[in-house]
Amino acid sequence: MALADRILTLRRDVHSDEVLARGGDPEAHSLLERTGFVHVVRFHERYHRLPTGLEPAEEARLATRGVARLRSVGYHVECDEAFETSLTEPRYLPLGAQVAEIAHRIREAETTQDVADALTELTASHDGVLTVLDEVLTVTADFFEDLGHSADPYTAARLRYLAEERLGVIRSDLQITRNELADRHEAHPRRTACRGEVPADETEASALCACPPPPSRVPVAPITAASAGRRR
Repeated sequence: MALADRILTLRRDVHSDEVLARGGDPEAHSLLERTGFVHVVRFHERYHRLPTGLEPAEEARLATRGVARLRSVGYHVECDEAFETSLTEPRYLPLGAQVAEIAHRIREAETTQDVADALTELTASHDGVLTVLDEVLTVTADFFEDLGHSADPYTAARLRYLAEERLGVIRSDLQITRNELADRHEAHPRRTACRGEVPADETEASALCACPPPPSRVPVAPITAASAGRRR
């Protein structure tokens, strides 16, 4: 990780009077968003700002808390004097870290059953991640339905469409994949731990084990200036 990614600024912009946070890596961005900041992506830059319509005292509170949270996990934050603080905050693993553990289990899996077990956490009918995500989208749609702005019913309909059509396809396909893996009972040929076993019918005295050879890697010729110039 580049050192520059551990450095952020959190200041009130002299032109817009907005409290803006710039710099940092994705972990820093998540911390800012959990503190209440809004991620802004523009053509030439990206940054975080506080929500509109806040009182100055609330802006200062959130900005100060952002500084405390970032510094607690080792980020260097340059900020306005109004946001300076010596406080720190304990770091708790977010819910997303539990889902990331599923990816870790699959990355380390040696058998189809290992992966099927991990995917079950996503596809379980009653309390799998995707089932609960469907519920989150639905209740958020319910919230928007009668919120009062003219665009709110459209937002509600869009959320229901995502839950029923897009998420439904993902959940169905992943469930089929999980069930297929559960029925296969196979070890992954590239991940099974080597035990140094030699087949009884092996004739080569120098043989060490029956593991398949590693996949060959075909070298890719570097792009030269001449070939790059021919691209259209």
